[in-house]
Amino acid sequence: MVTCRRINGRITSTREFESEYPFAPHYLDINGHLLHYLDEGAGSPVLMVHGNPTWSFYFRHLVNRLSKEFRTLVPDHIGCGFSDKPDPKTYDYTLASRVSDLDAFVAHTVPQGKLDLIVHDWGGMIGLAWALDHPDRINRVVITNTSGFFLPETKRFPWMLWLVKYLNWFSVPAVLGLNLFAKGALYLGACTRLSARVKKGLTAPYNSPSNRIATLKFVQDIPLTPADPAWEVVARVDKRIHRLNPDQVLFLWGAKDFVFDTCFLDEFLKRLPGAQSHVFSDAGHYLFEDKPEQTADRIHRFLGSDGMALL
Repeated sequence: MVTCRRINGRITSTREFESEYPFAPHYLDINGHLLHYLDEGAGSPVLMVHGNPTWSFYFRHLVNRLSKEFRTLVPDHIGCGFSDKPDPKTYDYTLASRVSDLDAFVAHTVPQGKLDLIVHDWGGMIGLAWALDHPDRINRVVITNTSGFFLPETKRFPWMLWLVKYLNWFSVPAVLGLNLFAKGALYLGACTRLSARVKKGLTAPYNSPSNRIATLKFVQDIPLTPADPAWEVVARVDKRIHRLNPDQVLFLWGAKDFVFDTCFLDEFLKRLPGAQSHVFSDAGHYLFEDKPEQTADRIHRFLGSDGMALL
């Protein structure tokens, strides 16, 4: 049976990757924009927050594994996946908006009680910002290839991202026109060779320039100076990340990430000493593509461990 998904009022078939993504669609109206999400399984809720340029498709292996025992919730950020992709004149593509959207989503799907959180890439900053604003709602946290602070002193902002952030004459034709950000990540993000079906799944929602706005705006919103809109939110996370309980945090890291390398993991562990961590030396930014079974095994044990050390 071929399923369909809504993209900005249009219906798009998932025929080409349905076997990878056989999930029922759900939608939530947030300020006039439809946010698509997965809601699979029953039990204690597990919230997964994706980054750029992925969407809920990236967490499909975890959903399949964890939904047997947990309620798995995976929203697509506005502008991403099968959520609406509004014009920037009608939606503020900023970190503060993302955190606000996540708050509305949690209020709708899990209005009370604790939840477990799994984050990746820019979803790390979004999810951690929400978690630190709602510490009473958080149980365990799994952090993968992301940041929870400003750029470490030992790191330079990647020149490719600098071009996208500051040079519209480059970023508009490259990101919006040619979809180079999402397509490039297929080759730079994973150490394994992705199948044609998986490549199609990762990039399907970004099938036109108007549907790629979020992939551009995410990069342009990365704060490098106090004048950037996202600076204040990142500063709050940076100053409070140590408040997480390290006994309830698990780090899983792809060592060959072309942006969030192990320098970011080292910085996290300085702030959360004693937290559990595992580095996959032969995995990259798309950790769950490179190590789907190994990461699912570790996360499954962690979520059922009450913080006990993993074997």
